[in-house]
Amino acid sequence: MSQDLSRSLHMLTVRLDRAADTMLRAEAGLSYPRFLALFMVGSGGADTQRALAERLGVTEPSVSRMTRVLAEAGLLEAVADPAGGNRRQLRLTPGGEQLVQRWGGQLEERLAALVESAGVPYARYTTYTKRLLERLDA
Repeated sequence: MSQDLSRSLHMLTVRLDRAADTMLRAEAGLSYPRFLALFMVGSGGADTQRALAERLGVTEPSVSRMTRVLAEAGLLEAVADPAGGNRRQLRLTPGGEQLVQRWGGQLEERLAALVESAGVPYARYTTYTKRLLERLDA
């Protein structure tokens, strides 16, 4: 079996991540990994540092440092869990919500334009991508 698909998907992911990082650093003053952290907190799937670390595929100490920086920037709140323990609950500040909405929209628009410019129907590409993700989640 040819390995064109695996290599192509890897290279596409790397290049899209790099392009998103370049755009966000230049235009929003924020790295793509930090944007992803905010996005994941805002989407409801990562309401603790542990959950965020799992979703990002990084260590909890790494997320702890990242959340501290984002909190200092006024984009994220990290508060002690009322149930106790060493857990920290995460939520976006209004500024964090605005940043995710604005730049998430910008990223989506640019990706949609890229897909369409390659002659790939956006709706079909989105449907197939979601199917693959659902299969991986199953």
